[in-house]
Amino acid sequence: MTERQPQTRAIRAGRVNNDTALAPVVWASSTFIAGGVEEAHKFAQDITMPKFYGRHSNPTVSDFQSAVADLEGAEAARAFSSGMGAVSAIILGLCSSGDHIVAQSQLYSHTQLLFQAVCPRFGIDVTFVDGTDPDAWEAAVIPGKTALCFAETPANPKLALVDLERFGAIKGPMTVVDGTFAPPIVQRPLEYGVDLVVHSATKAIAGHNDAILGVVSGSEELLAWIRGFAILHGAVASPYDAANGLRGIRTLAVRLEQQTKAAGQLAEALEGHPAIERVFYPGLPSHPQFELAQRQMDLPGGLVSFDLAGGRDAGRQLVERIELAQLATSLGGPETLLTHPASTTHVGLLPKELEAAGIGEGTVRMSCGLEHPDDLEADLRQALDSIS
Repeated sequence: MTERQPQTRAIRAGRVNNDTALAPVVWASSTFIAGGVEEAHKFAQDITMPKFYGRHSNPTVSDFQSAVADLEGAEAARAFSSGMGAVSAIILGLCSSGDHIVAQSQLYSHTQLLFQAVCPRFGIDVTFVDGTDPDAWEAAVIPGKTALCFAETPANPKLALVDLERFGAIKGPMTVVDGTFAPPIVQRPLEYGVDLVVHSATKAIAGHNDAILGVVSGSEELLAWIRGFAILHGAVASPYDAANGLRGIRTLAVRLEQQTKAAGQLAEALEGHPAIERVFYPGLPSHPQFELAQRQMDLPGGLVSFDLAGGRDAGRQLVERIELAQLATSLGGPETLLTHPASTTHVGLLPKELEAAGIGEGTVRMSCGLEHPDDLEADLRQALDSIS
């Protein structure tokens, strides 16, 4: 069969249970009838069976998993009811008491709190490193003890990058990448030897702010462990959300192209503005890892972060005076959203932890939507020009 580009595969993937329907079919049933005792016994032993019981699987969810695995170049995938459901299933499904994890200090705050507050209760030690330093990862690995290395790239919210080639080459522990900010149209960590990739599919993959989903992709061997834990864990994906995820995958490529165009234009407009201290965007030559972004990302993506010179008060003025972008805690959807990480996404972190992640009171994250870039730029400029 001819190898097709990800944009084409996104249109055709995940249709096994569609029959002749073009749109995703929602299998809303929580349970399915077996043809007899032997068939029921067989289904109960196969945790991938889509027509047995909803906590095991579901035909709509199965199609969503298949579509994501196809885009990632993975053998298998497992969907969850949220991104954090997926992250916790990886950690608690693959690690045991006495194990050691290496994670980066630039992380989504709830992932960081899971490492800081939950892992110690289960006897799992965690070491945090600067994810942008490939040598730091390797130096932190304890042979025979480190079970997992967990990276997030681009990282929330400053868009710091992890070198996927170096990260995937780490010997010993399993390697996991949270690619929420860079869905598989943008980057595919498994191609660099990474073992698992996880997404909050709530964001760009579903892409319409109407689904809560997480998904993990990787080898069939590792997914077997994760599936087994997932059935006990219980954070299963809803077929309704999975259908919305499938719909989002169909338009993922064109949405990302438009969002990337807008992000690039806004990032250039922000650079040099007197109200801005610094802009963070992988597509800008000023990004400290611009060359790495060119090597491992097909697109720089639709997210831009920046530090306002006036700190928190300047951020308040910006949010109050901008008209198109809206203050909301998410990303990847059709509307342009602004987020103040220190007071929302990373509110649970201590000041020293915010400092380690590079998050200040003037840090703002912008998720570019599908509005015309010229309108977004004009609106952003008028809001910035009015900051006193």
